[in-house]
Parts: sequence; C-alpha cells; structure tokens
Amino acid sequence: MKRDIKSMTQAELSSAFSELGLPAFRAKQVWQWLQEKGVMSFDLMTNISKDLREKLKNEFDIFGCEVEKKSVSALDSTVKYLFRLIDGEFIESVLMKYKYGYSLCVSTQVGCRMNCAFCATGVGGFVRNLTPAEILSQIHAAQNDMNIRVSHIVLMGMGEPMDNYDNVIRFLKLVNADDGLNIGMRNISLSTCGIIPGIKKLQQEDLQLTLSVSLHAPNDEIRSRLMPVNKKYGVDELLAACREYTNATSRRISYEYAMFGGVNDSDECARELANKLKGTLSHINLIPANDVTESGLKSSTPERIKKFTEILEKSGRNVTVRRSLGGDIDASCGQLRSKHKKA
Repeated sequence: MKRDIKSMTQAELSSAFSELGLPAFRAKQVWQWLQEKGVMSFDLMTNISKDLREKLKNEFDIFGCEVEKKSVSALDSTVKYLFRLIDGEFIESVLMKYKYGYSLCVSTQVGCRMNCAFCATGVGGFVRNLTPAEILSQIHAAQNDMNIRVSHIVLMGMGEPMDNYDNVIRFLKLVNADDGLNIGMRNISLSTCGIIPGIKKLQQEDLQLTLSVSLHAPNDEIRSRLMPVNKKYGVDELLAACREYTNATSRRISYEYAMFGGVNDSDECARELANKLKGTLSHINLIPANDVTESGLKSSTPERIKKFTEILEKSGRNVTVRRSLGGDIDASCGQLRSKHKKA
C-alpha cells in the first residue's frame, strides 16, 4: 500500500525522502505544498520536476477531501461543506465567521458509534476513522474555497474525537506546526462525550487546547437516556476525571449542555448541575437544542433557558448561552449527518 504522505510529520517526510535517495530540500518543498497550501495532487507541485512527481505518485497517496456541495446560511452566512473523501465516503464541516475571524468545525470520523439520542451523526452508524490528513484537509479545502484563513478550530463535527485518539493527536500536532498552518493550541477546542481513558491520555499530552465535555445532564438517570456512553462512564466518574484533568493542566473545561424541554431543563436540574460543578475550573455552555427528526426531542423555551441560566449564575457558576448558527442549512450543533452514501 502507498503511504499517506500528508499525515507525516516533517521529520518523517524527510526520513522517507532520504530512504528514496532524495535530498532534504525536496522534502521541505513537498511539505510546504501539503501543509501550507493544501494541494490534493502532486501535479500541482510546480517547483518539482515531472519525473519526481511521478516517483512520488508511485510511493505515496494524498488523503484529503474535495467539496461535493456547499450550503450558505441566509441567516448568518455560516457555510456547511459536504466533502467527498478519497474512497467515496462523505463528511460535513461548518465554517463560522466571528469578530475574531473564521472558525471551522471539523469532523473526525465518518459517522459515529456513540449513538447519542439528540445527534443526527449517529443515525447512520459508524463507518470509519478519518486520517490526520483528512481532518487537516477540511481546513485547507475551506480556506482555498473561501480565500480566507481559518484561525480557530473546533473538533465538534461528525464523530467522537476520543474514539479516534491517535489520529486526532497527530492532526493537532500537524495543524499546530510552525511551518504548517500554525494554528495555536489555545485556538483549538476538542469535544468529547466523556470517554474517560481519552481524557486521561490527553492530560498527559500537555496541550494548551480547550477540552469541551458534552455533559447534557446532571445525573445518570437523565444522561443515560440521552447518551449511551454514560452507562459505561457515569456522571460522577466523568466529573472526577475532569477535576483531575484541570488540576494537572490548569486548563478550564467547557461543559456543553443542550437544553431539552421537559427532559433536563428543570430548576432541580439547574441546582444539581451547579452543585456538581461547584469548586471546579469550568464554564457551562448552554445550547438551545436543534431539531433532529429522529430524536423526538424539542428545545427548551427561551423562558426556561433564561431561568436555568439565572439559577446557575446565582450559584456562582460561569455560564453562557450559545448562539445558534446555520440552523436553516442543518449546520447547527447535533445536525451534521451522513445523508450522502458512498456510491
């Protein structure tokens, strides 16, 4: 099998070129084409001879993604991309514009095996993990299409990042490389549904990113109904691991809490959540739930969200209500899915 050249670090690429009898400066040239410009073909590497390009084609593949469909929100200019992968599978990514610049929500898997009740991604099941190159290429594709620079990344698209841990960590190191896209770790958020072994491993990586934990309920009874993963990693065990993470890294965790009417939005839930997070280095991000046809769940009313927020704030918790973006193109939290199937 050909090697996945875009998932290589520059040191690995230099070593591979050395084995092929190629000079080190060629490796640097190819690295710049792959990591800075995000080209999808060796033929586009115009400062390399045709003979060398043919040799590279025989040794390596460039795993990336191409725009299959682009949807632009009429409400807020959010862009949702449907990307086709090299094997014909599809993923979705969302580009959002803020005052500080552009943020891209990237996918880490084709489908997802977590099967959360409120998320469209898991409806079609799990297909496969994305390679580091395929995660990275979502950024290159969006940048090249819009002629902009992505400054922030959220790993909150299709899939569970901790279920593709090794590839995600390699992606993070590639995207952070000084001679690559050079996106700072402090501008990256990694979301997990609460896979404790992954949180413990991430703790050892010493990365200055933001860890976001999809909590969505203050106790096991409610959370297990919403998120099957809770049957393996319960609320108290998860929060204990999160406290250990913040103690070790001094990094604040963002707890994501989607608001579902009559499910997890009562005053009692708010008080229980405030109590569970007391004394922790944390931020609570309340999310008005988005419609997912299969779930049957509905968002809490604005009045209920306001009351829930007030209870948390009076308890001394740090809380915000997330602004929903791209709702008219099914690009909001929980709405990404694999509607397109491999031909």
